[in-house]
Amino acid sequence: MAPPPRVPSASDLHMTLSVGVVGLGQMGRGVAANLARAGFLKAAFDPAPGARDLPFCHDILFTAGRAMAAACDVIVFVVPTVTEIAASLRGPDGILSVARPDQVLVDLTTSDPVATRALAAEAAAAGRAYLDCGMTGGAAGADAGTLTLMCGGDAAVLEHVRPVLAAFTRKVALVGPSGAGHTLKLLHNMVVHTNFLVLSEACRLAETSGLDLAAVIDVFNAGNARSFISEMRFPNHILSGRFDGRSTVSNLAKDLAMAAEFADRRGEPAPYTHLTADLLRRAIALGWAKDDFTTLYPRLADLLEPE
Repeated sequence: MAPPPRVPSASDLHMTLSVGVVGLGQMGRGVAANLARAGFLKAAFDPAPGARDLPFCHDILFTAGRAMAAACDVIVFVVPTVTEIAASLRGPDGILSVARPDQVLVDLTTSDPVATRALAAEAAAAGRAYLDCGMTGGAAGADAGTLTLMCGGDAAVLEHVRPVLAAFTRKVALVGPSGAGHTLKLLHNMVVHTNFLVLSEACRLAETSGLDLAAVIDVFNAGNARSFISEMRFPNHILSGRFDGRSTVSNLAKDLAMAAEFADRRGEPAPYTHLTADLLRRAIALGWAKDDFTTLYPRLADLLEPE
């Protein structure tokens, strides 16, 4: 069995860590931009057309795999799930093919914690430390550097990379061992996505009853019905008419399907989660997979139409 990854000592913190970012989508580009502003970003990669032209990519290595592994002390993954991370790590040109015993892998995905723990063990066998860090705050939070991270892994490793994480967060919490961060992220998404649909249902009923939507949201936000969805999503992305929440229906469906499966595996009933997952699957069947999730509100009648 390979020895556990060496945890760098506190005395190493005077050294500036070099960071690579894999994934430059809605969340990743904000994370990478803030890391660049803080002086940490050494490399980045995304296969999407135009990613190389992002402003912060001009003066860094635009590469992944072995080249990123050789250049970076910390690699941050901002991709959909651990499936994409595994593809980056494995193979003759993968990140783990390079000997970097002090390297830290930071997983910002929303993933099944069972798969997360398996990948963390694979990374540990190659001498890497692995943190699973569910993130919340949305793409706007990534841009502003105000994300919250819920982290699973070793406390000393987290402290070592905390200066890196501070570049794009306002709160970083260690919630348990490997897999704990992704467990909490699934539970977080159960609350957020279910809340979005129940608030949408209530607001639609309010509008069909002749009430003004803006007035309804204003009252909700002054009382016990307030939430992030009522305080931010509805005013900024629905009442504004912009419908630019910067996450797709398919992303929400992926998250709730994982949450429902997680609950089933634990033997815990989760009827609201399953109902929300079913509605999101129906939205995809209606052809809305790539649409911004906030567009579900004006189409709620179609979504709730009996099949």
